Amino acid sequence: MPRVAVVVFPGSNCDADTLAAARAAGCDAYYVWHRDTDLQRADVVVLPGGFSYGDYLRSGAIARFSPVMASVAAHARAGGPVLGICNGFQILCEAGLLPGGLMRNARQRFLSRPAWVRVESTDTPFTRLYQVGEVLELPIAHGDGRYVADPGTTAELEAGDRVVWRYVRDNPNGSTNEIAGICNAGRNVVGIMPHPERRNAPVLGGPDGARVFLSMEARNATQHAVDVRAVGDRHLRV
Repeated sequence: MPRVAVVVFPGSNCDADTLAAARAAGCDAYYVWHRDTDLQRADVVVLPGGFSYGDYLRSGAIARFSPVMASVAAHARAGGPVLGICNGFQILCEAGLLPGGLMRNARQRFLSRPAWVRVESTDTPFTRLYQVGEVLELPIAHGDGRYVADPGTTAELEAGDRVVWRYVRDNPNGSTNEIAGICNAGRNVVGIMPHPERRNAPVLGGPDGARVFLSMEARNATQHAVDVRAVGDRHLRV
């Protein structure tokens, strides 16, 4: 049973949903307050959605300086799995754990509606139970969800199979190359804009997001082992 630390910042509002989704998948999930530095022997760290510090400066720009982020960065450098959802994705980019950034939606409007993404990579700790090419229906809820990166970074992401999810049917926020989620070069840090915790059971409209959390629990299953490439499997504990 993997230990999953769900980091809570002032303004997090998806922490309870994320905790419940991880527990429903069989994980030992618990909260870690942003001012703490002890991840309590976490196997996986999740930065949930919300509006950390009210997004007063720029989404994720203040949260990146929270004391817990030094521990999150150390966990990531050691090859530990880290997932950022929505505001968590923004924080990972602001902290330099993922490239690029999240900007204001193209039409300058907050969006809260279903979106559709195609699974582009299953070679991460959070997508291993999906199949490449699967189309998922997942909720989005963001005002700053437009992923942007310079042409060189975008080319590296595409060439390295580091785009994890891509918007299909429409591009709701104007993201570069329809990008809805990416991973780092070591493939252990993943950021996604849609909310899998909000659609992980029939009562929530379907199970499309459940396998993000089930992938955490299944980390020891050899049939779903991840090629961790640069970081090595001794660090990722898959």
